[in-house]
Amino acid sequence: MTLLIQYTILYASVLILVALGGCFSEHSGVINLGLEGIMVMGALGGALTMKYLAGYPSVVIVLLTILAAALSGLIFSALLGVACINFKADQTIVGTALNMLGLAAATVIVKAINTAENPDNVSSTVQYIAQKKSFLVSIGGFDFNWMMLVAAIALVLAFVVLYKTRFGLRLMACGEHPQAADSVGINVYKMRWSGVLISGLLGGLGGIMYIIAGASEWKFESGVAGFGFLSLAVMIFGQWKPHRIALAALLFGLFRALASVYSGFDFLLDLHISGSIYKMMPYIISLIVLALTSKSSRAPKAEGIPYEKGQR
Repeated sequence: MTLLIQYTILYASVLILVALGGCFSEHSGVINLGLEGIMVMGALGGALTMKYLAGYPSVVIVLLTILAAALSGLIFSALLGVACINFKADQTIVGTALNMLGLAAATVIVKAINTAENPDNVSSTVQYIAQKKSFLVSIGGFDFNWMMLVAAIALVLAFVVLYKTRFGLRLMACGEHPQAADSVGINVYKMRWSGVLISGLLGGLGGIMYIIAGASEWKFESGVAGFGFLSLAVMIFGQWKPHRIALAALLFGLFRALASVYSGFDFLLDLHISGSIYKMMPYIISLIVLALTSKSSRAPKAEGIPYEKGQR
C-alpha cells in the first residue's frame, strides 16, 4: 500500500505540473497541444545535466537539474509562441508538430552525444543512476522525491497568481475577452506570451520528474508515454482551476500507479488481470471522464482564436 501511495503522488505530481502549464497557456488564449514535446525536451535538458554532474553535491544536482529542465521546456515552448502569437498559425497543428519535433530532436541529440563519446554507442539512452538518488529522501519507508515539493509549490503559486494577483486576472481576461482587455490598456500579446512560456517552464519540470520517477536511465525514443495528452485531460476534467486539477491528477495518478505496482496489487486481491490492462487504465478513464464531462466543460472563451488588434 505504501508503494501504491508513493507512485500515486509521484505521477499525480507530474500531471499537476504539466496540467498547470496547459492551464496558464489556455487562460491566456493559446491552446498548447505541444505539452508532450515540451515534456520530452524538459526531460532531455534535465537528464543531460544529471549525466554531467556526477560526483557533485546533491543540492547542486537537484537545483541545476530543475533549472535546466525548466529552461529547456521554456525555450522549446517559444516555438509555439512565435508560430501562434506572432504569425497566428493554427494552434492545433503547431502543437502537434511540436510533439513530433520534440521527440525526434531529443532522440537525434542523445544519439549524437553518445556516438561522439563512444562510436559504438548509437543508443538514445541517458543514464543518471547515482544522480537520481539526490532527488530521493527516505522517510519511514516512504521515498520522498524533491520534485513532489516542487509540484506542491507550483500548485499553491498557480492558485495565488491566477486569482490573487493583477497579472493573473489580466492573463485570464486575455483568454476570455482579449478585445475588452486591450481596450483598457492590457497588452494581449505579452500576456499570451507569458502564458505560453509559463506552460513551457512547468511542462519541462513535469518532463524531468516523469523520467526520474520511473527509472535510472531513459531511452528518449520512448518519449513520455502520452503523459502530455493525459495532462490535458486532467486540465479539462479540473475545469482549468488549480485546486480541481490537483484532485483530478490524484485520480489519474492512482490509476497510473496501479500499472507500476499491479503485480503485488493483483496478487493481494487475486484478480488475475493482465498488466497491460492496468497500463491502459489511465487512458481509458480519461476517455470516459471526458465523454461524461465534455458538455459541462467551460473553457476560456477566446482560447484557440488568434488575436487581431482592433478586431471586434
